[in-house]
Amino acid sequence: MTFVTSQISRRSMLKAAGAAGVAVTATAVPATAADSAFAHPGLLHTQADLARMATKVKSGAAPYTAGFAKLTANRHAQSGWTPNPQATVYRGAGSPQNYATLYNDIHAAYQNGLRHHVSGDGAYADTAVAILNAWSAKLTSLEGSADRFLAAGLYGYQFANAAELVRDHPDFDLSRFQEMLTKVFAPLSDDFLVRHNGAVVTNYWTNWDLCAMACVLATGIFCDDASQVARAVDYFKHGEGLGSVKNAIPVVYDDGLAEWLEAGRDQGHALLGVGLMGTFCEMAWNQGYDLYGYDDSRFLKGAQYVAKWGMGGEVSYTANTRAKGAIGGWSGRETASAAAGVDPAMTRPIWAMIANHYTKRRGLSASYVTRIAARSAPEGGGGDYGPNSGGYDQLGFGTLTFTRDRVSDTGASPVPATSASARPQTGGTASPTAGDDLAATGSNDIAGWSAAAGITAVAGGLLLLRRRDRVGRGGTE
Repeated sequence: MTFVTSQISRRSMLKAAGAAGVAVTATAVPATAADSAFAHPGLLHTQADLARMATKVKSGAAPYTAGFAKLTANRHAQSGWTPNPQATVYRGAGSPQNYATLYNDIHAAYQNGLRHHVSGDGAYADTAVAILNAWSAKLTSLEGSADRFLAAGLYGYQFANAAELVRDHPDFDLSRFQEMLTKVFAPLSDDFLVRHNGAVVTNYWTNWDLCAMACVLATGIFCDDASQVARAVDYFKHGEGLGSVKNAIPVVYDDGLAEWLEAGRDQGHALLGVGLMGTFCEMAWNQGYDLYGYDDSRFLKGAQYVAKWGMGGEVSYTANTRAKGAIGGWSGRETASAAAGVDPAMTRPIWAMIANHYTKRRGLSASYVTRIAARSAPEGGGGDYGPNSGGYDQLGFGTLTFTRDRVSDTGASPVPATSASARPQTGGTASPTAGDDLAATGSNDIAGWSAAAGITAVAGGLLLLRRRDRVGRGGTE
């Protein structure tokens, strides 16, 4: 693979304006156009990563063997898995929800593809291909409530990662799968980052943006869409929603920790957000974008905060108020005044990826992240963390896939990426829904879910999110 590098300068300011459903205008500073080639495999795992896993497991090295044992024990990682594709997938109250069928098949495809690379047994690759081909031959739409945007984001980035593991398999229908990602998943996620389902930009918590961002990036890389990748990277840095890095992590404290905004909501969603931002940074890294290190490693400071808090440690929390509501419709505001309570036993398979990047690739201290990663090891995947959808939000198996030896040059740049033109978003084809269908976490039913997290909901009026930031905003790109 040949890579072309150039300096990219881009800053898109995406704004939702006017009534729900009215098109929005986005502007961007174009980057230098270049060849659109990307590294493949190059989402969560590179060819070097896959070779490392296979070599370490074959040699009996710890902790890879324990991680591989978690994979082989999972019911999804079996070559006898039979897919159950659907023409339409529904997620959200009021719809005939069948999305569990989708996420179970995605995790089966990913786990079989991963097992093939580690074991060398082609039967697992064949199973992964059969699952992916079955879905690309049948799926035409994602429907439901606002939760359809979560489905597009989560399952779009996961589908791309599963397919990336077998994209060179002779029986895999690559072009049809790319078409499915481009027509079914990416438009919803792209549109969400522009319109936010017709809501004010801060209506949706951090993880909603991060789901969409992960899908836009992953499907862009998989489909070799350079402008789509550039949009996703730009949104991470400068997006107006709560998933961009300075909104997700609004306060940097003197002790080196940085507040994770959604810690004011609850532990589960904060862990989801950290996992999604880590996933985004890892995929970007493998294409030459160092977002892990962006803004003085802001993500590390946020991950350290969540790790300390999640293990029962005391953390600071600066109260913030965010606007809620539909554009041209109902309005309100919420104040998060303290970090929510935690269960130190709660975990998600997210920490090995983050700990290994900062300590092994970069040689940095990440004491809380390292400790919680050790507690969580060996990490499993979908099917190991309960039967509900939250147990399938991450692909997992980080002990196997992300454990690495310390590199000799911890200051080295990531794999070179191809530069791209950051074309303005036009909103795709998705249609926002006005009125009650803003989010399960934020339409007319505000008070009930928020009380346990120390959030005060106030009806009427709009108040922009207040942010206190010790890190200067100028000059960091």
